[in-house]
Amino acid sequence: MSTQQSADDQLRLGEIIRRQRELGELSMRQVAAMAGISNPYLSQIERGLRAPSEEVLRAIADSLHVSADLLRGEEPAASSTEVIEAIQSDSDLTASQRRSLIEAYEALRQVTIGRRRGRAAR
Repeated sequence: MSTQQSADDQLRLGEIIRRQRELGELSMRQVAAMAGISNPYLSQIERGLRAPSEEVLRAIADSLHVSADLLRGEEPAASSTEVIEAIQSDSDLTASQRRSLIEAYEALRQVTIGRRRGRAAR
């Protein structure tokens, strides 16, 4: 792996951690405290200036309630279409339950999308 590739990977990892932290509506101080690391160290990780050890990465992931693989970008995110298809194909649910789940899922997505747009506008 080249030095440039490594720097790109660090920057990407930092961006993913920051996005997950923001989605969880957690401050940098909160995540750092939960992960048992300093606030400046987490800041450096998020800016791509430092690469966390595997142990620190797992602690950050646990604090964000996600997997370390997701932070590494190794878990593909399901598209909304895939989620809806999965709900629709679940034979253990009634038609009414499937409809309710899809409506709740779409409503939650809209709330999150609205929050992201609000943050981006600030």
